Amino acid sequence: MSKQHFVVTEEYQNKRIDKVLTDLNKEASRNQVQSWIKDGYVYVNGESVKSNYKCQLEDQIEWEEPEVQELEIEPENIPLDIKYEDEHLLVVNKERGMVVHPSHGHRTGTLVHALLYHCNDLSGINGVHRPGIVHRIDKDTSGLLLVAKHDKAHELLSEQLANKEVNRQYEAIVHGVIEHDKATIDAPIGRDPNDRQKMAIVESGKPAITHFSVVDRFEKFTHVYCDLETGRTHQIRVHFQYIDHPLVGDPKYGRRKTLNVQGQALHARKLSFTHPMTGEQMTFTSEPPEIFQETLENVAKIY
Repeated sequence: MSKQHFVVTEEYQNKRIDKVLTDLNKEASRNQVQSWIKDGYVYVNGESVKSNYKCQLEDQIEWEEPEVQELEIEPENIPLDIKYEDEHLLVVNKERGMVVHPSHGHRTGTLVHALLYHCNDLSGINGVHRPGIVHRIDKDTSGLLLVAKHDKAHELLSEQLANKEVNRQYEAIVHGVIEHDKATIDAPIGRDPNDRQKMAIVESGKPAITHFSVVDRFEKFTHVYCDLETGRTHQIRVHFQYIDHPLVGDPKYGRRKTLNVQGQALHARKLSFTHPMTGEQMTFTSEPPEIFQETLENVAKIY
């Protein structure tokens, strides 16, 4: 750990110490700085202070960044489809069948293992098993997701998600013919009281809103685009089951008799957000995997 020093100038006079240090440490989030202060890594004029301390002109600030705990996950040389990368973030096009982060039963081969091999640094906000992961998509859902390389980028991107400033558009193939060209599903989602491994529409659940539009109709199926206003676990899958148009191939929420596509026909096709450090508006798109496109061709020919 290396100590750093700063003498308060007029620019920072009467500003909170946590705000000052966040400005001085461009890659540290405010929450991270507050942890440094709480854990005794920050001194003003030789004394420890609280996060709300107001800096005075010519205050002598001294601080050191605590050593980052080493991850217990071994990096793995797994190829990644990276749509964009800079020193702050990545946009990854996750392949179908890849688990995002390690969990019981998935201790190797995850996106996190691949990211740790590819990157020297990742945000630690979500803990050692989910470094850099700003939002996640299911194993059998393919497509675009955001990864933060440091905590400040992670915090700012998370704020955009919370403020509904990130646009995430998915495409799906669902059972049945949807008559409306556009509609909104507004139904709260929570843990299924009858099956803790599933989510469901429950009155006590968290607000969940999915906007969708029909791309194409077939005799027994519909191709749709979905825009998420919220990001609940399994949101699209649960919402379309709720309106009796479950996703094709969905092993958890779908119909027993469905097309064999080895998992739900769902792809994260578009991602738009504001770059957390430059303020640039960024938009990325991704074509669905081959099995998704083959399924579309098959339902058009056969059904």
